[in-house]
Amino acid sequence: MQTIIGVRFKKAGKIYYFAPGNLDIKLGDKVIVETARGMECGETVIGPREESEDKIVPPLKVVHRIANESDIRRIAENKEKEKEAFGICEEKIAAHGLPMNLVEVEYTFDMNKIIFYFTADGRIDFRELVKDLAAVFRTRIELRQIGVRDEAKFMGGIGCCGRPLCCATFLGDFEPVSIRMAKDQNLSLNPTKISGICGRLMCCLKYENDCYCGDNCPHQQKKIMPPSQGSRVVSVEGEGKVISLNQQRRSATILLDSGRTIVAAWEDVIEKDEDDTSMAASMMAAYEEQESEAAEILAEDFGEGAENKHSDRGERRERRPRENRENRDNRREGGHRSHNSHNRSRDSRDAGHRRGNRDNRPKNNKRGDKRSRDNRERH
Repeated sequence: MQTIIGVRFKKAGKIYYFAPGNLDIKLGDKVIVETARGMECGETVIGPREESEDKIVPPLKVVHRIANESDIRRIAENKEKEKEAFGICEEKIAAHGLPMNLVEVEYTFDMNKIIFYFTADGRIDFRELVKDLAAVFRTRIELRQIGVRDEAKFMGGIGCCGRPLCCATFLGDFEPVSIRMAKDQNLSLNPTKISGICGRLMCCLKYENDCYCGDNCPHQQKKIMPPSQGSRVVSVEGEGKVISLNQQRRSATILLDSGRTIVAAWEDVIEKDEDDTSMAASMMAAYEEQESEAAEILAEDFGEGAENKHSDRGERRERRPRENRENRDNRREGGHRSHNSHNRSRDSRDAGHRRGNRDNRPKNNKRGDKRSRDNRERH
């Protein structure tokens, strides 16, 4: 057994154990200790007590001293310098055009190092940015990329319950939370209802999980079984279909309904029940049947319209030859009639001429006789 104290360097940060040595340290005192980052000032959150060896991470370092007024003033000065460094770093990020979001700036107690915390979607090449910052501050520069849960812890906020975020008030470490916990507690599996402001599953799902499924819980699964390939599953990102499994990494590749493909651990995936799947399949089959019936109705209507069009075309085609034949017959009859009339008129004219010749022939002969008689007398 060893005597230890618990020191926390940030609000809702992790608690580290130190040996008090010969100092009389009380709960709430500020102490100066040596850490991997150098000399740091922290607050005593656990008073001196005896702790077993298995719960202590060696080596157990000793507290240097209790913080005095000059140390408290230095901490206040560091806080002011952190605000100035935050603005300068944002200007440098904008000048370099880096896709990163600065979250927090921290000075070490001895001012030997400045740590910049940022978030980004992927890896960022910030070597030139580090050079510029080192030239401005003339000290060691460290840029540390953090996740969205750490960002929420730094920024703080109000949760959906109306209280301040647990991670920003009293949670020291982030414990793993899976969607299986929500299922065991009979909660909604809708990701929007069980996710916090960071976009991840709410940490409070872990609080009561042991009460719902303890050691003797019949619903507790001793071994996490992988989902079946091709089955419908529910994940944090939404519902989808399992397209492949990785036995070594214990992960599944899921094709979401939105079209995205994600890789999730078996613990974060829940296979949908057969009842839900059969119900969805029946609904889909009914929907497809309705669509097929509608398509058949449209096809019948279209077929009737096409048949009517074909029949109209056939009637028109039948009418045209009939009309053409009638027109040809009429033209022929009209031609014969005109030809006969023309012949009759010509015959009538010839007959008239013959009659006229017969009528005129005697008169002409008498005149010719007179003329011949006169000519004889003259001679």
